[in-house]
Amino acid sequence: MEAWLQSSIHTLLVLFALPRIGLPAIFVISLVSATLLPLGSEPAVFAYVQIAPAMFWPAVLVATAGNTTGGAISYAMGAGAEAAWHRWRARQTASHDDPPASPAGAAAPAGAAANPVIPPRTHAADPASTPSPGGRWHAQITRWFHRFGPPALLLSWLPVVGDPLCAVAGWLRLPFWPCVAYMAIGKFLRYAVMTIALLHAWPRVSGWL
Repeated sequence: MEAWLQSSIHTLLVLFALPRIGLPAIFVISLVSATLLPLGSEPAVFAYVQIAPAMFWPAVLVATAGNTTGGAISYAMGAGAEAAWHRWRARQTASHDDPPASPAGAAAPAGAAANPVIPPRTHAADPASTPSPGGRWHAQITRWFHRFGPPALLLSWLPVVGDPLCAVAGWLRLPFWPCVAYMAIGKFLRYAVMTIALLHAWPRVSGWL
């Protein structure tokens, strides 16, 4: 088992070796890190640019494309979860509204046919009063997203909260392509600024080490 695990790790390292494959590895790492998996892609971009400084902008653009694709996947996951939740709510409501079936052949109570019981009239449910998952948190994040709209996804590059923001945008069914565009802008700026900062700071840090 241990030998198999070591062999698998070695195979992955060879598969995603930056000097040999380069930009495809950057794309895959950036895509995976944009899902809910705790993986950072900035070190991979920085390492590749250190190896090939002339590939700075191609590396930033490929990392942006991969990370944005991962954000779009998170958006789709949120939209799918929202649809599944509403289907579940519809089934629960239908099961509660169906009257219990009377046993076959059971006699109706005396006077039931002459004096049928008319159920009280109910008003249509208020959409605002429909229960939603998440409670107060869901209400606050919904108001925030409806206030700012797709531009809120300029913050999708943030650690920890960025990926869930993409999923929440899908849950709320914000317009897809504007969301993707704002994801791409935020992630591009993140990669460009952080890689430039690392390139300027690395000589000093390596000198201290």
